[in-house]
Amino acid sequence: MAEIIFQSKQDAQSFYNHLLKYLSYNHEKETILLLEDRHIVKVLDGFTSVDIFELLKTAFYDFIMNTKRNDWFREILKNKYYYEDLEEQEQILEILYSVLEGQREDLAVFLKETNGELNIIKAAIDHIFQDNVSFSFDSFIKFRLRSYFQMLERYVELAIDEYKMEQEYQMFVQMLRDFLINREPKMEALHLLFNEEITFYNEQFVELKRGELTKMIDRKLLVNHPVYVDSASIAPLLSIAPTSIFIYTKDPEEPLVRTIKNIFEERVTIKTFDALREIKKGAEKYDSAEYHP
Repeated sequence: MAEIIFQSKQDAQSFYNHLLKYLSYNHEKETILLLEDRHIVKVLDGFTSVDIFELLKTAFYDFIMNTKRNDWFREILKNKYYYEDLEEQEQILEILYSVLEGQREDLAVFLKETNGELNIIKAAIDHIFQDNVSFSFDSFIKFRLRSYFQMLERYVELAIDEYKMEQEYQMFVQMLRDFLINREPKMEALHLLFNEEITFYNEQFVELKRGELTKMIDRKLLVNHPVYVDSASIAPLLSIAPTSIFIYTKDPEEPLVRTIKNIFEERVTIKTFDALREIKKGAEKYDSAEYHP
C-alpha cells in the first residue's frame, strides 16, 4: 500500500487526477486508487507489483516537474519578487520555459546544474518510495527538496533579469521610433553591407565614408541618448531617416540587424550578403556601356 498525505485538498485532487492516467483500476493487476477525506491519496493492493511501483514513482516525479513546478514558479514570482500581475507572470514564465527547453542558449549556460538537481529529485523519490510507504507530501517537499527550491529561485531570478532587459529594449526601440516621427528623409535609400564592419552606400551604391556619416548625425541624438545610440550605425540611420533601408548580411538574426528592423520596421528589406556585389556589378556594366556606346 502507498499513502500520500497532502495539506492542500487541491493538491490532493490534482495528484489523484494525475495518477489516474497511470494507475486506474485494473482487474488483472488488482490496483485500486482512492482519494480519502479529500486530502489523502492511497494506492491499494497490487502495489508490490514492480510495474505499478515504478509507475507510481514516475507519476509522482511527473507531478512535481509538470504540475507543481509551475505553481512554485508563480509563488516565487508573487511572494519573493512581488510580481502579482498575471500577464507579467506569463511573460516571465515564457522566458523561463524557453530557457529550460533549450531555446535560449545564451542563457542556458547559467543553468549548468539542472541535470544534477533533477537527479536529486529522482534519488529522493527512490529513497522515500518503499513498500507500504506513507508520507506527507509537504514534508517531503520541505525537507527533501530544499536544494531544488533554491534552483527554482535561481531560474526565476534569471528570467526576471532577462524580462527587465527586454522591457528596457522595447522602451529603447519605441523611443527611437518616436524620434523618427515626422522626420524628413535626407535620402530615399541607404544600402548597408554587414561584414566585419558596417559599410554604408547611397542610392547610387557609392560608399559613404565615416567622416561623411559623422557630419550627418543629428547631435541631439548623442546628447539626449548617449548610452543607447550607437554612433557608428543607429545614429547615422536615424539622422538620415531614409525611406528605404536595404541590409545585406549573412545572418539576418544578428542582434544589430534585428534592432534596425525593429526601429525602422517596414522601411527595412533584408537581402543576401552577395546580393550587393551582384547589384554593383550590374551598375558598373551599365555605366561602362554608357561611356562606350
